Amino acid sequence: MIGVIETSEAFRMAREAGLDLVEISPDTRPPVCRICEIGKYKYDLSKKEKATRARSRGQEMKEVRLGRSLKIDPHDLGIRLDQARRFLLAGHKVQIVQNFRGREMMHRQRGVERLNSLAEELEDVAKVEVPPRLAGRRVTMIFAPDRNKISVIRQREAQRAKTEAEAARAPEAPVDDTPPTGDVEPTND
Repeated sequence: MIGVIETSEAFRMAREAGLDLVEISPDTRPPVCRICEIGKYKYDLSKKEKATRARSRGQEMKEVRLGRSLKIDPHDLGIRLDQARRFLLAGHKVQIVQNFRGREMMHRQRGVERLNSLAEELEDVAKVEVPPRLAGRRVTMIFAPDRNKISVIRQREAQRAKTEAEAARAPEAPVDDTPPTGDVEPTND
């Protein structure tokens, strides 16, 4: 860090070093510049942008549909719940959708009640980001993973795996199934 200098002086210093004068933030007064290779600077910027895009893409929205109508078997509901739990543990947001067909629109409150019961089931790994809301013939609800609760679950799983590994490594006590030898005389009283 050199400080505030004239532009012509900065160009001269860059030429003497055999490098380029790169403007880092032109909006500030005075503008911030760096003496470096422009190609390397652009490469580093592209790497940072790529990493930022990868991080932002990590939290996708996954959709779990509760069948085509309100008539869904409790076992199928459990499967959808496990699927949503897996998505949440992987760090994705989950949108749960309940569709209505025909006269089921008269009983929309049953769909809302079902989504609220799912929220209670998933409260150990998620928090409700968007409460149930009606959009046409469907009710949707969005869950976001709760990082603190998920880290506690992962710590418990790691601890359990560690204790199981230790138990598997511990040698079992040998069981003596051989009959006693004739060294000891039985007594008859």
